[in-house]
Amino acid sequence: MAERRVTVASVVGLHARPAAQLAKAAAAQPVAVSIRKGEGTPVAAASVLGLMTLGAMHGDEVVLSADGEGAEAVLEELAALVAADSGHE
Repeated sequence: MAERRVTVASVVGLHARPAAQLAKAAAAQPVAVSIRKGEGTPVAAASVLGLMTLGAMHGDEVVLSADGEGAEAVLEELAALVAADSGHE
């Protein structure tokens, strides 16, 4: 299983628009991706509700995980979304 640690850059955290963007990108991947905050319970990265229940705020570290062919490339793409400040509401 591949993992990638990344710091949430969005000023609103993984809430609303950033969560929707990440969930849409994760759902389009050929492998299932999970995400957790700290040592918390992982949730499906393709679930907006799951992402919002993480309570991941600006500056928090999250861990993306995926298993299967192409997992490293998938994590690279999704980590870039989390690390981008994409969400002023």
